[in-house]
Amino acid sequence: MSDEALQRSITAGRKSRLQALRNDSPLLLLALPGVIVLVLFAYLPMSGLILVFKNYNYNGGIFGSPWAGFDNFDFFFSSMDSAIRATRNTVMLNVLYMLTGTFFSVAIAIILNELRSRSFIKITQSVMFFPYFISWIVIGAILFSLLDFDKGLLNRLFETVGMQPVDWYSNPWLFVVILVAANIWKSAGYGAIIYYAVLQGIDTSYYEAARIDGASRVQLMTRITLPLLIPSIIMLTLLGIGGMLKGDLSMIMGVTFLNPLLLPTTDIIDVYVYRTAIRSGEFGFASAITLYQSVFGFLLVLIANKLAGWYDKESKLF
Repeated sequence: MSDEALQRSITAGRKSRLQALRNDSPLLLLALPGVIVLVLFAYLPMSGLILVFKNYNYNGGIFGSPWAGFDNFDFFFSSMDSAIRATRNTVMLNVLYMLTGTFFSVAIAIILNELRSRSFIKITQSVMFFPYFISWIVIGAILFSLLDFDKGLLNRLFETVGMQPVDWYSNPWLFVVILVAANIWKSAGYGAIIYYAVLQGIDTSYYEAARIDGASRVQLMTRITLPLLIPSIIMLTLLGIGGMLKGDLSMIMGVTFLNPLLLPTTDIIDVYVYRTAIRSGEFGFASAITLYQSVFGFLLVLIANKLAGWYDKESKLF
């Protein structure tokens, strides 16, 4: 290709890009506020990661504190038993939350999709969505009124039927079930609305053709509804895997009150960091563990995204 032809090709490419930019300018302007918020609240704060490698003190601040190298990571990994327990509990609870939450959210969405009364569906959606806005502190108070050993409603009922009361707040493994149930109650309705919105976008001609062929309602759900929901389930699961090592500190504090008897199963990474670092003002330690959670979660997303691509290339996030 001659220099003149190459120059014409470059000029044509620039014109096409400028034309595309002008054509997409309304969409770019629409996205601009979100991009600005993302930069301000997600990327600029990343400069604080320098705190991970600093021996933070209030006089010097983040940038004036002396360097500490990787000493802040020693706080977490010097006691491998505590680190392994915190990591195990975090992964275990998040996996249970993800599996049970997805199951109940999908089930509720399918049930709503099968209902015919629009007014009943709207009322049901509002009722299911309401727990999502309730604070874990309030939920913890409700659970305490139910599970308290001396005055709890459940133990009172057990005593009336001749059963022995249960000391719920001293059984760490029993509290795993309680946490999972509380998470389902709080978040399943929110997830169901997302999946229900996906179902509303399904072409009704699929169902009409299946009914003509004699398909039952169960077959419509298993052969059409569920397969068409799978891409959305995979996408939301991949997004959830990114936070696999991040626990909900407010949930554990609100529901268990950081009861030391329950720590064998509730001492997740965030709780461990709060108990041993943040309370004593060791922000460098806390930042180091946050970086560890983020990096490990990113690697999990990469692995899960690769596995999703093997199952269905269209289901990958990237």
